[in-house]
Amino acid sequence: MKFTLAAHGTRGDVEPCAAVGLELLRRGHDVRMAVPPNLISFVESAGLAAVAYGPDSEQQLDEDFFGNFWKVQNPVSLIRAGKEYITRGWAEMSRTLTSLADGADLVLTGAIYQEVGGNVAEYYDIPLVALHPFPVRVNGHLVPMLPSALIRSGVSVIWWLHWRMTKEAEDAQRRELGLPKAIGPAPQRMIERGALEIQAYDELCFPGQPSGLVDGPSSAH
Repeated sequence: MKFTLAAHGTRGDVEPCAAVGLELLRRGHDVRMAVPPNLISFVESAGLAAVAYGPDSEQQLDEDFFGNFWKVQNPVSLIRAGKEYITRGWAEMSRTLTSLADGADLVLTGAIYQEVGGNVAEYYDIPLVALHPFPVRVNGHLVPMLPSALIRSGVSVIWWLHWRMTKEAEDAQRRELGLPKAIGPAPQRMIERGALEIQAYDELCFPGQPSGLVDGPSSAH
């Protein structure tokens, strides 16, 4: 089978996906991987071929928006400031992944820029898998570390804010791919499309989590 893996972020985001890629390769599958340009050499040193995907993730961490994100802010101001930061390179990422996933049987993404991968998987009508090495979703056993007031029908306000920041770029991507306009945040759409979300948390960091748990239509722990 042919697998396309798209992982953005720092090494902590990319390495779990690379580990999955190596296991797939060991089992004889064709593995194609897209990662930030600053982590291509790391992935290649592990034995995987990779192409540049999105902006340099280390440079992103040095920007003011990242440092100020967790400060209490007016939601409207937060959306305005986050649009350019979060969607920079979105169109190029979409084109890179669309080319890389041509002929693939499945697209697997990390926790960041899942919308890009999800739209490409929808375009090719192939399965989408999202790998979460740290909690970003409610799963019935572990709630993301957010005040309960931010949790609304299983989709937190923070995901709604993220969707508002990325909506313009995602709408443009979907238009280019010939897909209908998205009408809700990515987690909601992933559930509706039946995507698999693998919540793989280290026992050392999150002790007591049950193994082999499938929680909800789109989550596997």
